[in-house]
Amino acid sequence: MKKIIFSIGIALLFYNCAPDKPKTKEEYPEFDESQTPAPAASQVDPTKGIGIIKEVTLNKPIEQDRVKRGVSIYEMKCSACHKLTDQRLVGPGWKDVTKRRRPEWIMNMVTNVEVMLDKDAEAQKLLELCLTRMPNQNVSIGDARDILEFMRQNDGEK
Repeated sequence: MKKIIFSIGIALLFYNCAPDKPKTKEEYPEFDESQTPAPAASQVDPTKGIGIIKEVTLNKPIEQDRVKRGVSIYEMKCSACHKLTDQRLVGPGWKDVTKRRRPEWIMNMVTNVEVMLDKDAEAQKLLELCLTRMPNQNVSIGDARDILEFMRQNDGEK
């Protein structure tokens, strides 16, 4: 009984310590988990990558609350390997990534990295260039969208 109570307590602690992020369909209308296939779904459009992100609607102006969350996620999970310039660190630099890749591809790469590196031709080219597999950072769909918004701002979009 003590183990069950302890496990529940730990689960609640992790849940409550998660950063603020959109949790409802109203806050992230492009994504509906109930109607999406498994992340390893077949690749229909190679420019969108492989994963559950099939369509992303970009808003203008950029959503600044998402950018702020994206900065925090970048600093916590991405900055050790990716620079905001075009300079490669461990992984490629992020400068102009939103001009080279579609938003769906970026979000699928962040949320479904293992499958993308194994099956997506563009991700495999990056792996050949960098020689290091991107680790799975367990980024949620909402966090991936926040990162995307930060990338858009980093690339000069307003």
